[in-house]
Parts: sequence; C-alpha cells; structure tokens
Amino acid sequence: MTPEEIGARLAGSVAGAEAGVSGGGPYARAVVDVPTGSWLPALTAARDELGCDFFDWLSAVDELAAGYDVVAHVWSTAERHGVLLRTRVPVDGATLESAVGVYPGAAWHERETYEMFGIGFPGPLEPLLLPPEFEGHPLRKSFVLASRVAKPWPGAKEPGESETGSKRQAIRPPGVPAPGEWGPTA
Repeated sequence: MTPEEIGARLAGSVAGAEAGVSGGGPYARAVVDVPTGSWLPALTAARDELGCDFFDWLSAVDELAAGYDVVAHVWSTAERHGVLLRTRVPVDGATLESAVGVYPGAAWHERETYEMFGIGFPGPLEPLLLPPEFEGHPLRKSFVLASRVAKPWPGAKEPGESETGSKRQAIRPPGVPAPGEWGPTA
C-alpha cells in the first residue's frame, strides 16, 4: 500500500480524522490527524486494521497558544509500512488518554512526554529523566533556559572576529531572557 492509501484507510475508519503524507519518494509516511476523543480508536485501528504491531515512539511538539501536538509513530513489521498519528491537546489542562492499553510499550514514552511537556496521562507518572526536585517542563517553549543566562553561549564570537574588532549584536536564542530580566539581579 502507498502512504496515501494507508492514510485514507485509517482516516476512513476513525471519526473526524484527516489524512496526509509527510515527506516524499521512498521516505513518504502516512500522517493522520485525529481529534483527542479519537486518539485511542485511531491507535486501535492502526494496530488491528493496518497491522501496525510495533509501537515506535510517542512525543509532543509545543505549538505555543495553539496547544501541544502529541505524535505517535507505529509500524507494521509484516507489511513494512508505518503511520504517524497526531492529535492536539490544549495548553490548559493538557491531558490525553493513555495508549498503554493498545501498545504497552507506550508507558515509557508517556512518562517522558509528561515530564518534558507536562501533558498528563492517566495513572502514576513518576519522574523518569529529571531529578524529583526539578520544577517545570524543559521542552516547553515557555521554559526559561537558566543555564544560558548564567553562562554565555560558547559561540558568542564568530570565527575571524578579533577582540578589538567590531562585534555584532548578540542574538539570544528562543527561551533565553535578556540580562536583568531573570535571576538574582532582576
């Protein structure tokens, strides 16, 4: 089956789903956007109807005010095709049904997504990568990168610029506050 056929077949069996294709040529992948209420039915349909028996990964993308796109990739080991499933959860009260009932391997990925983005899944979500006393969710775009405030980025000077020559104005990466906006001197 082509990625277009895979996406259309899955979108046809899930209410409110929209199919598309990511990439091109031999690397094209079916992408199916589903409403949050159809998240588990879409994962179940991918497993049962498309034969996607391998859960590859689950993560999220911070889309700022629009919410978080939760993305899962599943693969059929027999048919050698995969599908990328996406759903969007709102910023306030970001929660989603757990995929563990459909793909038990999703547990680790859900714990990581909770810890890094703050997207809740049912059940106990213990710290996985960060120390228990850590505050915040570091992969949110609103998270302040404190280490960049305390220590300048090593690439502050371009190759060939001298100490006495004119310096370009430093551009702060996203998430780095201006000096004096954060920390003990603020």
